[in-house]
Amino acid sequence: MHFISPTKGKMYFEAMMKEILHYITGLPSSSYKIIIGSDSQVQNDTCFITAVVVHRLGKGARYFYQKRVQRKINSLRQKLFYETALSLELGGRITKYFANNGLADLPVEIHIDAGENGKTRDLIKEVVGMVTGSGFDAKVKPDAYGASSVADKHTK
Repeated sequence: MHFISPTKGKMYFEAMMKEILHYITGLPSSSYKIIIGSDSQVQNDTCFITAVVVHRLGKGARYFYQKRVQRKINSLRQKLFYETALSLELGGRITKYFANNGLADLPVEIHIDAGENGKTRDLIKEVVGMVTGSGFDAKVKPDAYGASSVADKHTK
């Protein structure tokens, strides 16, 4: 399954990770954060987007995304848990890649498309527990821009 870079086009996981490493090593004096977030849109089927954002703190970011189309899922709970699982799966792969390339200390956050003001507020505790129990920092709306802004942009 491939990823898409808005500037470089389609690429597989290894190529994406090489681009990320190149970006990070291009300005090693900066601080970085890796953000992974997923969002979905239901029409005739359900389109899931998982985004990887490489944030060079105070100096911009780059991102990549992956698209998956599944059968129509109407349950908000099921969609949110699946989005979170997709982010966690990719987070595990990315963390392992970084550990194997000397960047085990690079912070990785999982952004969850849930917030206190919407229909998802009753699910926050469960999905945040799922993320933190997997060893990642979790962010929810309004701080979950990896899911609610970057991934959301490509679900339409």
